[in-house]
Amino acid sequence: MKPALIPHISYQNFVLDQLNTHYSGGILTLVQKDWTIISKLWITDLSFTTTWLHDSYSVKGPEPRDPASMLRSYLLCLLTSPTLSITEWVNQLHRVPLYTILSGFEPGDVPGVGTFYDFFRRLSGFEKANVKPFIKLKRKKKKKKKPKKGEKATPRNPGIIRKLVDRHLRNGSKQKQLPGDQLYAFFQSQFLEVSARLGLLGDPHSLGVVGDGTPVETARYPRSKPICDCSAQGLTNCTHPRRYSQPDIDSGWDSSRERYFNGYHLYMISTSDSQYDLPLYPRLHPASRHDSVSLVVGSIEFSQRYTLGTIDKILLDAAHDAEPIYELLDHHNVEPFIDLNVRTKKNFSTQSDIQISPLGVPICPIGMEMKPNGFDKSQNRQKWRCPLACGTKNTCSTPCSKAKYGRTFHTFKQDNLRLFTKTPRSSEKWKLIYKRRTSVERSNKREKVDYHLESGRHRSTKMWYVRLYSIMMCQHIDAWYSSQKETLNIQEIIFSKSA
Repeated sequence: MKPALIPHISYQNFVLDQLNTHYSGGILTLVQKDWTIISKLWITDLSFTTTWLHDSYSVKGPEPRDPASMLRSYLLCLLTSPTLSITEWVNQLHRVPLYTILSGFEPGDVPGVGTFYDFFRRLSGFEKANVKPFIKLKRKKKKKKKPKKGEKATPRNPGIIRKLVDRHLRNGSKQKQLPGDQLYAFFQSQFLEVSARLGLLGDPHSLGVVGDGTPVETARYPRSKPICDCSAQGLTNCTHPRRYSQPDIDSGWDSSRERYFNGYHLYMISTSDSQYDLPLYPRLHPASRHDSVSLVVGSIEFSQRYTLGTIDKILLDAAHDAEPIYELLDHHNVEPFIDLNVRTKKNFSTQSDIQISPLGVPICPIGMEMKPNGFDKSQNRQKWRCPLACGTKNTCSTPCSKAKYGRTFHTFKQDNLRLFTKTPRSSEKWKLIYKRRTSVERSNKREKVDYHLESGRHRSTKMWYVRLYSIMMCQHIDAWYSSQKETLNIQEIIFSKSA
């Protein structure tokens, strides 16, 4: 049968009654850490989960568990014991009455392991466990050259970025169904909107975002088994397809750990204007995929799904310094702040006596960098002026212009999107904005270190998305609590209501 909607106020009253029943006699006590968890769930309204998943339940059959309580229980697991499996978490609910109460269940009435996985299936909304089929040809092992220390692996297919961008600019991109689509729609409506309303994402009309990839190891080695009997016949060089337990993963290079790994390449897009480094959109790619390719795919998908505002700028590291990426971002009216991967130390010549440095700064005839002097929106060009001219004074011994104002030079963005950025890289404004690029690394650290993303014991892309989005929900809940904890005294609220 269909689940019944339980308002959040009813959940709060339930928690209040249960805490007074089980923790007011002095036998069971609460410590300060418990009150923090109570506060986080007290302010998190998950009642819409029941409405969201209403159509996924049958009209007939027994009464199901409350979907909001099921999600709340899993989030509580990640907030308290993120390394536990679902089986271990169910055992924890039997042992600790507080966790059962905060989930929304009465002590002694705990859902089983199968109930949790049935809920995850409904929450994800994706019928297939993986995107690729389980049975596929075994990839031939190639001798891999180990990159240098701190160096990232190069793209496997040179020119793929240009092909992807040109195809998108020429034909556009149709929105494809992904394993995390329903999860993202729920995450955007119930978490991103709340964070935006609280002012935790920055200005929604000119949002700044950051993108970066990080490895997610899911297995020590690729697991597969044969579907033929060649081994029994003594044939060692079998070329038949094999059945893989995780068909969506492959092998990639982890530059931080300096070794190869098997798993996913998680590309995360987060907000650059939030002091809490909040995530916005995740995408699980094969481990072998390069950051630049992941950015092209992820940014297009994000622009198709994000509906809460306008993306104004994006901050990226030098791994994304490719001309097609600048063209893609310019097509979407997003200003790029990308660190240059300097390919040469030579200056570029122009039709005049002024040259252009590898960083996109004009060099005057005496070899000095010219100073930025504003951006002309009407002409869509950047203005530069003589570095030695100040007002009507010019300290240059060999001035190249008779003008009292000094020599001026203009660079047009369309001449070279990579070098002539709207905000010059040499300006203090560019440096100040680009400092926020590390926010995505802190966000990824929260997911991988604080919430132990890689501790998930899953074999399907669907379940990895469930775990990943649930961790992102916890990150937003932590931000809600941090922004309100100075004015929120949950102990006083509960004691005043019980009195």
